[in-house]
Amino acid sequence: MTFGCVHDVGISVHVTYDGAELLEYVYHPADAQREAPRPYAHPVRTLGGEVVTVLRPHDHVWHKGLAWSLPHVGSENFWGGGTYTHAERRYVQRDNNGAMRHQRLTALDALADLVRIRHDLAWITQAGRHIVDEDRTVTVTVAPGHDAWTQRFDTAMTNVSGETIMLGSPTTAGRDNAGYGGLLWRGPRSFTGGTVLAPGTAGGDDLRGKRAPWMGFTGRHDETAAASTVVVVDHEANPSHPPQWFVRTEAFAALCPAPFFSEELPFEPGLTLRFSYAVVVADGESDPARAATLAEVGVHALTDDHEEAP
Repeated sequence: MTFGCVHDVGISVHVTYDGAELLEYVYHPADAQREAPRPYAHPVRTLGGEVVTVLRPHDHVWHKGLAWSLPHVGSENFWGGGTYTHAERRYVQRDNNGAMRHQRLTALDALADLVRIRHDLAWITQAGRHIVDEDRTVTVTVAPGHDAWTQRFDTAMTNVSGETIMLGSPTTAGRDNAGYGGLLWRGPRSFTGGTVLAPGTAGGDDLRGKRAPWMGFTGRHDETAAASTVVVVDHEANPSHPPQWFVRTEAFAALCPAPFFSEELPFEPGLTLRFSYAVVVADGESDPARAATLAEVGVHALTDDHEEAP
């Protein structure tokens, strides 16, 4: 069994394994400015073909499958939708929805044991100001014997704005327990009410804000009634490791290791910030013990030599 990829030039890359599509990575989306256009992975499928992401759900149309999304980049919003304002104690739609604009592909490798996509992006505010350069790599591998595969996500963000940018969240802006921002996975509608998995425990929204090196989510699909599991692993070198997690299950399914959950991070001019994550996608239902095993698969992907961060 081998990997392959189909490149829709200027739009996306479809990653396949043994002829079946695992994901489409859209690097040049045609989204409205209000949705903070940025690359995303959707659909993301298990090896068995179940889709574990959703695109533009009606409750939050700016949620995009699996995507790097930051709501408080100084006064700018690279998440989409409104910005939480403590003075008004609500979300306000401002003219501050920026875009992560694809500049160029620097690598597109389809090898027997992996697919690697690497590209440069420019973060442009809605007013047209260029504030961040990003070097991003997405690497896909399969974990034999685990009914699972892994997407490693690496980003190196350089502040080119000439000033310090405070990276934060709605919680750092004053909204309690809403510290989202970072790599967001939004699960399918049928996963609502599913189970959040963490080291040694399982739960739901009660796990929001907890610190952990990894968390997972297991739920069931409509039509097939099959179960799937997604586990996200935070690299030990990431700022704020282990992160606080933004998780949801009661309203919808979501996982987000949030490095700026409750404390802003100063992003100084000329500084390069690096973040790495492994997202393990598995067929079947999981308990905390199996989720821990899948997390080890993610740790291996984060330490494998051929997947060094940019």
